[in-house]
Amino acid sequence: MSVKLELVGLRAGEYSYLDERGHVYLDYTGSGLPSRHQLRAHAERVAGGCFGNPHSENPTSLAATALVERARAAILSFFNAPSDEYAVIFTANATGACRLVGEAYPFGPGTRLVLTSDNHNSVNGIREYARTRGAAVTTVGLVGPELRVDDGELLAALDSRTPGLLAFPAQSNFTGVRHPLRWVAEARDRGYDVLLDAAAFVPTNRLDLSVVQPDFVPVSWYKVFGYPTGVGCLIARREALARLVRPWFAGGTIKAVSALGNWHVLNEDETAFEDGTLNFHSIPDVEVGLSWIAAIGIEAIHSHVTALTGALLTRLQALRHRNGVPFVQLYGPATMRDRGATVAFNFRTPSGDVVDEREVARAASAAGISLRTGCFCNPGAGERAFSIDEDLLAGPYFHADLTLDDYLHALGLPSGGAIRVSLGLASNLTDIDRFLDFATTTYLNREPDYAGLAPRLRC
Repeated sequence: MSVKLELVGLRAGEYSYLDERGHVYLDYTGSGLPSRHQLRAHAERVAGGCFGNPHSENPTSLAATALVERARAAILSFFNAPSDEYAVIFTANATGACRLVGEAYPFGPGTRLVLTSDNHNSVNGIREYARTRGAAVTTVGLVGPELRVDDGELLAALDSRTPGLLAFPAQSNFTGVRHPLRWVAEARDRGYDVLLDAAAFVPTNRLDLSVVQPDFVPVSWYKVFGYPTGVGCLIARREALARLVRPWFAGGTIKAVSALGNWHVLNEDETAFEDGTLNFHSIPDVEVGLSWIAAIGIEAIHSHVTALTGALLTRLQALRHRNGVPFVQLYGPATMRDRGATVAFNFRTPSGDVVDEREVARAASAAGISLRTGCFCNPGAGERAFSIDEDLLAGPYFHADLTLDDYLHALGLPSGGAIRVSLGLASNLTDIDRFLDFATTTYLNREPDYAGLAPRLRC
């Protein structure tokens, strides 16, 4: 199979630690990988400078502040987001960004939170804030074998009489489905604010915020370029940010405060949402990472992973046991139409049974292959992928007397989740070859060995 790949030479120089260790990395939806350039830039900056807590006017504080503000500007530039319209709030990750919105959004009776079933739990958790404050919560399900959201059902859920917040992922972290970005404008036309979860989308796709104009965009930077961890951000429209009401204050968020007088005044800009001391030694690495991606070209990365994912999908679906039973049960799109580089599936035995994902995780690890198994913190996509009856999901509720395996048995599930393979800028065809060689050697025309599998401790 001929696949045009534009980034082959990059791996040998900047990501050579993979091949030096004989490792196959297939978990880019979990985290990107850092280039050697990024790591050198961090070491040189920290060793060659002196930086202190930004909340001051001393030289080391001002030096750190300057780098933090440069990183903010670089983020806005990367997303083509006008600085008078959008603000960047640094968080620990996309989860922290979602929490900021959930805890401060003005939910109440007469407002609505609309979620798609295909959402990361970091977004699903916002429903607890909405329900506590009396807002209605609507979850729009998934349909068809590609596990997409029904367009008409979603638009019907956006009741303009009870506007509020729509939250959905630009790209599914489970199936790789890319959801229509036009929902942003359609929801806003109905009076809704929109949280667009971009964590799985932006590593391989351009998001132009001058064209697509969501109100809130959570991002985890380690998913884009691997380093630094512990730094994410919320990119927010200033107009929408002004409607949020923070439920508390902390160091760095206030203009003035009195302990004895029992009052406080929050900062008037995005720093009102940045609790405590920023990660000032790592935030500058975001600018380095963005420059690295810009030098490669996000379009080149997109083309690279699209070609590889198409090759992987074709080869997976062609595999059959010698009795004709399909080797793979795919969840999500079977082609590259409106999908990204995340592929979820289960292996099947010659008799058609699902291979326990714990055995795949164990065997893949022993072979030096990093992939992901489970439900990927996306229960809605998993429930639809495994066709779980909604009445069963209503009970039995999971509680302390049940083990996770007991719960899965009650739901009638043959396994605790799927296998997820995801590709990124350092991936190559050899990774796919080695993974498929592992898969066919271990499971094709064979019954798996489940001896010694430990009980499941989490989804």
